[in-house]
Amino acid sequence: MDVTLHVWRQKSAADRGRFVRYEARNISPDMSFLEMFDVVNEGLIARGEDPIAFDHDCREGICGTCGMVINGVAHGPRRGTTVCQLHLRSFRDGDTITVEPWRARPFPVIKDLVVDRGAFDRIIQAGGFISVPTGSAPDANAIPIPKPDADLAMDAASCIGCGACVAACPNGAAMLFTAAKVSHLGLLPQGQPERRQRVRQMVVAMDREGFGSCTNYAECEAVCPKAISIRFIARMNRDYLKASLME
Repeated sequence: MDVTLHVWRQKSAADRGRFVRYEARNISPDMSFLEMFDVVNEGLIARGEDPIAFDHDCREGICGTCGMVINGVAHGPRRGTTVCQLHLRSFRDGDTITVEPWRARPFPVIKDLVVDRGAFDRIIQAGGFISVPTGSAPDANAIPIPKPDADLAMDAASCIGCGACVAACPNGAAMLFTAAKVSHLGLLPQGQPERRQRVRQMVVAMDREGFGSCTNYAECEAVCPKAISIRFIARMNRDYLKASLME
């Protein structure tokens, strides 16, 4: 199949950037979107041109680094899918595909489709920890945890920090990401000692990074490749209110 690409090219954060047209010819529909970029880049390198810069690592939907906006949708048209899991069979022969980086002030463009998501790391560093004794790992059943709590904690922990929630939100909010990181520890017994301190520090760090506020558009949930529910945002807000009242 053949597709036409309009790809955002930007040499650095200081550069204005622009869309550049590329033709991807004789692409297998079974290729992933990133494999298609590999083929395009091979052609660019062969012609002595600068290849398209894009983030990638595991290419298995685990690491969360491959984020980009495809035809106006974070991670592309398929729900619950990262870009590396998106295949060309999701498009039609002859389609025109527009590809651009995450658009959010806290995610400055480094080059082309690569953005700096260090803001997420700083939010986690602000409070994403538990104080536990060091040494050998405890037995799996040493601390009884209700099944509903364990399931919810696992749902929250599935967040891969890709940033799609921020890119899709009209306000550029990072509430879904922060709520997931707060909740997966706050739901477990091991996370209780720092529970109030954690939520306060992580919310403060999120605001300091310049992310917007949540106004319940739910676009974040719609594009999340792990289908994390916005109910975690409500849970974080409750925890934050309780923590603020108990200061």
